[in-house]
Amino acid sequence: MDLLSDAITAVRIGQPTSNRLRAGADWCYRFAPYEGAGFHVLLRGSGWLIPAAGEPVPLGAGDVVLVPHGSSHTLSSRPDAFGAVPFEAAVEEPDGRTEFLCGKYRLSHARRHPVLASLPEVVHVPAEVGGSSELRAAIDLLGAEVTSHRPGSATVLAGLLDLLLVYLIRAWLASNADTGWPQALRDPAIASALAALHANPEAPWRIEDLAAQVGLSRATLARRFTALTGHSPMAYLTWWRLTTAAGLLQDTDLPLPSIASKVGYGSPFAFSHAFKRQFGVAPGNYRLGSRS
Repeated sequence: MDLLSDAITAVRIGQPTSNRLRAGADWCYRFAPYEGAGFHVLLRGSGWLIPAAGEPVPLGAGDVVLVPHGSSHTLSSRPDAFGAVPFEAAVEEPDGRTEFLCGKYRLSHARRHPVLASLPEVVHVPAEVGGSSELRAAIDLLGAEVTSHRPGSATVLAGLLDLLLVYLIRAWLASNADTGWPQALRDPAIASALAALHANPEAPWRIEDLAAQVGLSRATLARRFTALTGHSPMAYLTWWRLTTAAGLLQDTDLPLPSIASKVGYGSPFAFSHAFKRQFGVAPGNYRLGSRS
């Protein structure tokens, strides 16, 4: 089980996009809120990311920034957002001294995994901190591919953008290893419990069964799991079952009884009731809305 891959797959609702842009001496671009996550890579020059709330973040060449919750923000050559124009109105300056990549991931906020929800408003990976060979290689390849227009470029870009998202989240998890979800993924017993629930969400899990499988008492598992993830084991299982079901409704044509069975519900009625309680709509309506 790879929880991070599961978390990203569960929320994806479309293909990522990216643009490469050169800017002159004075520039200021505004990014409106959107359903997903955004990223910026400063290839050359320097600048600032100014969140809607919080202090401006200085950026240097090679820095990468993830805006995981799609909140509004500004990129600027100075530490203020005065005179910002929409990024969509940006004009390329071929001789500009600043060059950056900007992109978006289309992700469902309604199905956001708690490990993604725990990310801060801005994840800043400075070049000297995020110097792993994998991350730097992905950035170099992405920067070259965005403007290449070579055969197969669309497929290559989608894969590189997915890699970049994973590497950025990994960087944050590694730098916050002793708190919350990052700690949960490093705790052998809790990680094993999460793996079991993800691998077999349809199983008739009881807290005592899960505790026995990971070698803890019921009380210890419940206390440690809840402290690190913010959810009790059974509450997390319910959330994961219904989130998995939402993905199946969006991406497949399986009938409701089959989906109910795949996520551990004995009847379509019980499944529909639980699904509506979490998502606010019946499964059939959710399926229609996700494809409109």
